[in-house]
Amino acid sequence: MKPLRSRHLLILSTAAVVLLWQLPYGRQLLYPLTLLATYAHEMGHGLTALLTGAEFDQMLLHADGSGVAVWRGNPGRLASAFIAAGGLAAPAFAGVVLLLVSSKPRFARNVLVALSVLLLVSMALWSRNVFGVAFLLAVAIALGIAAKMLPDAAAAFVLHLIAAMLCLSWFNNLGYLFSAQAIVNGVALPSDSAVIAQALWLPYWFWGGVVAVFSFAVVAFGISRT
Repeated sequence: MKPLRSRHLLILSTAAVVLLWQLPYGRQLLYPLTLLATYAHEMGHGLTALLTGAEFDQMLLHADGSGVAVWRGNPGRLASAFIAAGGLAAPAFAGVVLLLVSSKPRFARNVLVALSVLLLVSMALWSRNVFGVAFLLAVAIALGIAAKMLPDAAAAFVLHLIAAMLCLSWFNNLGYLFSAQAIVNGVALPSDSAVIAQALWLPYWFWGGVVAVFSFAVVAFGISRT
């Protein structure tokens, strides 16, 4: 029954996200979760950079929902493409990890605490603009309060809501996957798909499609395990 209960929570939270996307001001209500998806995206770039031997300098989150991860080094063309892809795939991967670790409601509050600590640590290490620091600090505090105040079932729903938003972010950002440019804090920059294409070969839309298929497969695997 416990896996079934977890799947019910996932269905409910996913339906809530999709419904809010359709309602007036629904996307505004989902704004904190959208920024969390941006956070996961930028952390994906940064952590992938570290895995390839590069340096993760800083992460900037902006009020328009965009962000950027700044890394240094010369890891090579293949690694540079891997770093770009790491950001694109990170939200779906993070969402699936959350689904798997929060499958048992009695552990939900512990997971909320761990997520709060993760936000605080990454904020201290890499967040370098006022908005990003304020956002991550506010969310970390909110998650800590939720862990202390909410019953297990409510805490599990919060986690599943965050996980659903992360898992669905690849679908919500399909246009970005198949774009050559991105607008970051009002400035046009090459999209991650374009960065992969510049580092390797074949057009940006091909790599956007590869990442979309991979993200869908990751999400499908996570759902099958709940």
